[in-house]
Amino acid sequence: MRNRQVINDITEVCLLAGKIMLQSGAETYRVEDTMMRIARSFGSNDPQSYVTPTGIIFSLHSAEKTKLLRITKRTTNLNKVIKVNNISRSISSGDMSAEEAYKILKSIEEGYPQYPMYINIAAASIASGFSLIMFNGGWNDFLPSFIIGGAGFTCQIFLDRLVNIKFFAEFLASLVIGLMSYLFIKVGAGHDLSNIIISSVMPLVPGLLITNAVRDLMAGHLVSGLSKGAEASLTAFAISSGIAIVFALF
Repeated sequence: MRNRQVINDITEVCLLAGKIMLQSGAETYRVEDTMMRIARSFGSNDPQSYVTPTGIIFSLHSAEKTKLLRITKRTTNLNKVIKVNNISRSISSGDMSAEEAYKILKSIEEGYPQYPMYINIAAASIASGFSLIMFNGGWNDFLPSFIIGGAGFTCQIFLDRLVNIKFFAEFLASLVIGLMSYLFIKVGAGHDLSNIIISSVMPLVPGLLITNAVRDLMAGHLVSGLSKGAEASLTAFAISSGIAIVFALF
């Protein structure tokens, strides 16, 4: 009975660590590697882990049950990935028990985002403004890009919570960006419509998702790499569709 409880504790620690990393934007192969390292550090000789962007299947050597964990929500929070990696290293060095690791992982999972919402929006605005300069835009279009990029990112966040369908949230956010860009040009506050639109949608572009898709494919995780690539393509289609409607209307 005691041995079964130990197995359950180790399994729960591995699953929770994998869940946090996968939900926070870590690569599939990194999630699998971290779970395997944690299991081996606790004495498992042959742990088995299979991870996809939407689920985790895991079992320990000689364990009676294989557990499946469904992943429905994914975002980008590299701070959580770093914290889980640090816990994995502490476990590997023997400085942390399964019970301690589970409590810390639970606090990481339930913790608030690293930065408040207004800082995220400000960062999106700054990224949009300086993206315009990087694309050889004029400084007279910096302020419109700054405002529109922040507004589009804000719309994407709140629409995602309201609609709960990523595609429509990104489509509507890009539509708002296109309409605001056209409005700024119409009233004379902006000059280069194309540069303003391109720089303003940069916070919506799935850069990390594309990078992870390529890295997973290179690591041999074909299912995860192709699915992440398809998700990134769908996001790009949503963004381009919203902008295309604005060009078609005006």
